[in-house]
Amino acid sequence: MDSRELTLRERQVLGIIIQSYIVSAAPVGSRHIARNYNLGLSDASIRNVMADLEDEGYISQPHTSAGRVPTDKGYRCYVDLIMHVQRVNDEEKRRIDKDFGQINSDRKGTSSDVLLSAAKVLGSISRQLSVVLSPAFSNAVFEKLDMVLLTSSRMMVILSIRSLFLRTIVMELDIEVSRNTVDQITVFLNERLSGLTLAEIRRSIAARLGDCPCDRTLLERVIRSSGEIFDETPIIERLYISGAEYIVDQPEFKQPEKVRDLISMIEDKTSVAKLVERASAGVEAQRPPGMDISISIGRENSERNAGELTIVSTPYYVSGMVGQLGILGPTRMDYEHAVRVLNYMADCLSATLSETT
Repeated sequence: MDSRELTLRERQVLGIIIQSYIVSAAPVGSRHIARNYNLGLSDASIRNVMADLEDEGYISQPHTSAGRVPTDKGYRCYVDLIMHVQRVNDEEKRRIDKDFGQINSDRKGTSSDVLLSAAKVLGSISRQLSVVLSPAFSNAVFEKLDMVLLTSSRMMVILSIRSLFLRTIVMELDIEVSRNTVDQITVFLNERLSGLTLAEIRRSIAARLGDCPCDRTLLERVIRSSGEIFDETPIIERLYISGAEYIVDQPEFKQPEKVRDLISMIEDKTSVAKLVERASAGVEAQRPPGMDISISIGRENSERNAGELTIVSTPYYVSGMVGQLGILGPTRMDYEHAVRVLNYMADCLSATLSETT
């Protein structure tokens, strides 16, 4: 932090202001604190503490209200030094397990089904906008591919990655090929490339397929297209969003222009995905001590329309790959609830996808 360390009394008052404001969305006054919290302080003493917190930028006075609201700096102090995150409670755990755990038992969904389900459950239980990013594929392990001849000069390539991930690409060929040729090359590709990461395949595919006895014309076409076939999935195709109906219902977004800005940002899915990625890759100061959670508050966010939002994100892991789970909401967010729900959902998602390997 760029100022003096807060005293215990100042931390107590700041924590109470933030917790009260999270619940009520209304400015918090000294009289409310004195009447409802046993701090052993008079109304006047609490006012003095609040004045010091305001002078140092942790709280501010909106308009002519007698109460105070937290600033971005106040929230940052809270998540770094004050809040105490517990494990999900029994009710939260039962709800997540009921809504998300069904996929765990039937194993019938693809990765897209699993990730979309995770986004819906996370949005519903957090009452915020939820974002799930599937893993980047550089370290993904290739299992097999299928090549489906659509016409004599048009082919669909279906790439299977470990843990249910699929990628489909349609290739326009400048040659005509037979079904038998496609089948022969498919068998050879799977024999030579299965078990390698996509990054390894991109680097070495020409050498690994150099002695292929199959039709060289189609094979060379596949090798030339390997950068596309075995490349990263575009970030917009890795994104799953749910819960927009919850975030627009927050008091902060009742004004039409704020709703308009928020909807505009949500509709720009590339920006949302990058916002979560950047928040996850933020400076160490954005990561509360001892947590695998990143919290980016208000103006810490890079996107212009995200200056009044908080992004809480955490990684999940599957087969050497890393994806991201995130919650986007107003800075007046229940941080403790968001963190514990994200932690549990990340464990559930990692387990669900990993158990399919």
